[in-house]
Amino acid sequence: MNRDADSPLDEQFWTNRYLQGQTGWDIGYPSVPLQEYINQLSNKELKILIPGCGNAWEAAYLLEKGFNHITILDISKELVSRLKKHFAGQPVRIIHQDFFQHDEQYDLILEQTFFCALDPSLRRAYVQHMHSLLKPGGKLVGVLFNRSFEGGPPFGGSREEYELLFSSRFSIKKMELCYNSIPPRRDTELFFILQKNN
Repeated sequence: MNRDADSPLDEQFWTNRYLQGQTGWDIGYPSVPLQEYINQLSNKELKILIPGCGNAWEAAYLLEKGFNHITILDISKELVSRLKKHFAGQPVRIIHQDFFQHDEQYDLILEQTFFCALDPSLRRAYVQHMHSLLKPGGKLVGVLFNRSFEGGPPFGGSREEYELLFSSRFSIKKMELCYNSIPPRRDTELFFILQKNN
């Protein structure tokens, strides 16, 4: 569902999507590329952030794998209220906040359908803020759409565009076509690993 051109992608927009069940980006389980990345992480003490976390399937998967320094953040108060009930008593810090107002530092940030939800005019600010949220040597890891969309969100892009965008602040360790996307997204996603340039 595309938005009206004059409708801002603000908290009310996303809260309405959750209230109306219009969450087509939610596949109902953790992203397979991120599952496989998490599986090979040996340091369970990593401080991890998932911004624009949605229903936070990746956070649940991190818990299953023994990670306990997990922060999830979303702009929708309605969603955050649901998440607090869902994760009650578990070591997940849940924050209701605009990503661009968040001010802490992490070893690892996981990207899953957050970048594509932001208006493209915010992409340079996204790169700068992600850089500021990572500790020296920290990594931003996740999945980006390698295709265009009519209207948005989601908003798409290309590998060439992303490499140009991120290379000013990050070393691109990996940016390649996903071999393990879910069938509806096959051949339309890039898996990436970016390391903060200090």
